[in-house]
Amino acid sequence: MQKITVALLSGGISSERDVSIKSGNEVYKALDKDKYHVIRYDPKTDLAQIVAEHSTIDIALIIMHGPYGEDGTIQGLLDLLGIPYQGSGVLASAVAMDKLISKKLYEKEGLTVPPYMVIDQNDYHHAKDSIRHLGLPVIIKPVKGGSSIGMDIVYSESDLSVSLENAFQYDRQVILESYIKGTEVTCGILGNNELLPLPLIEIVPNQGYRFFDYEAKYKPGATQEICPANIDDDLTLKVQECAIRAHKALGCRGCSRTDMIINDGEIYILETNTIPGMTPTSLLPQAAQAGGLNFSQLLDRLIELGMQK
Repeated sequence: MQKITVALLSGGISSERDVSIKSGNEVYKALDKDKYHVIRYDPKTDLAQIVAEHSTIDIALIIMHGPYGEDGTIQGLLDLLGIPYQGSGVLASAVAMDKLISKKLYEKEGLTVPPYMVIDQNDYHHAKDSIRHLGLPVIIKPVKGGSSIGMDIVYSESDLSVSLENAFQYDRQVILESYIKGTEVTCGILGNNELLPLPLIEIVPNQGYRFFDYEAKYKPGATQEICPANIDDDLTLKVQECAIRAHKALGCRGCSRTDMIINDGEIYILETNTIPGMTPTSLLPQAAQAGGLNFSQLLDRLIELGMQK
């Protein structure tokens, strides 16, 4: 059997470069070398090489997070080169990266999101008015980005300026979002036309973490990740349906992972990831494992879905 040539893309130039490289290392180890000839590329240094070698590549695995990897830019290059890849295309990738546009599309779909307001870097003296409207505490997050980088929770007006200055390092627009206390869950979706919701994962950061921040995401032992989540079957089905609707609302393909908060039976959509973390202990692979796919089989499925396009 002729091997499939896979271009494994990780690294890049976003603030999530280190996470991308670590994920890429784990993906490389898990790919079945009897099936795949794997060539690694770092878009930070290897774009010209990808272009030069594009005719030899059967499919790309994009294991990148944040701008210039998860936002449609690398997807556009691959489209120009005629290289198929796993996951969403240019438009859905860009839309999912933009939390403001995502929220508007969720709302149009009839999904519930936490109350929010947007502050522009050139006009953020209205921020205190915004938090008075939303009430405290509020979540502050850059409109674009991931891994909770630049994100904070503000409990008092006196803490607002520092949190905003930090968030504005990563984007010129920042979302202020009402803090919803409840059960945080995430739901992965696999498929192109027929969508398969994976078992839910409940996310419980350990004491000492105010929310699921960067350290809570990536420090071993910092967060309990319970799969399947400790919620009843009826609510589980409702959450999975919300994840499918969010996936469709953004135009995603291949896979996604939508994060949600459940409060008194109400499901609030937070955001959708088009390239979820890809280590064996990341959330999507954990859910896939609970659904009967080990890490290597999950990668096989993502490659299969990418080549269907």
